[in-house]
Amino acid sequence: MPDEEVKPNLNEASTQDAQLAADSIASGEEKAPTVDFDADYAAAQQFSVSEVDRTGKGAASAEAATAPNQKTSQPQKTKTQTQSTGNPNDFLESAKEVGNSPAEGVDNVSDDLVKEALEKGERKN
Repeated sequence: MPDEEVKPNLNEASTQDAQLAADSIASGEEKAPTVDFDADYAAAQQFSVSEVDRTGKGAASAEAATAPNQKTSQPQKTKTQTQSTGNPNDFLESAKEVGNSPAEGVDNVSDDLVKEALEKGERKN
């Protein structure tokens, strides 16, 4: 990309210094600055990586700075396998164990409540 000339706009100058510079350029007292975007970009790339990062010391420093202070244990995989007994009483026992869960459904269903639900279902059909 070739050099581009900066064209100041007096209406967009945000400070008094910017207004004075824009006036000087507009009157021809000063030459308008030029910008070489490619050269500026190449220079910025040089500054984007520090000197220490260009060596192995940078990676070692970063690893040391972010290393945890305590060791953590690795999770162990466990395998749970259930044995099918074919005995319905085994299922009933496990259902009783789970049955006392606070998240289970309503357990105080009366005959009147069932009758009312059936009547409501018949009215909709």
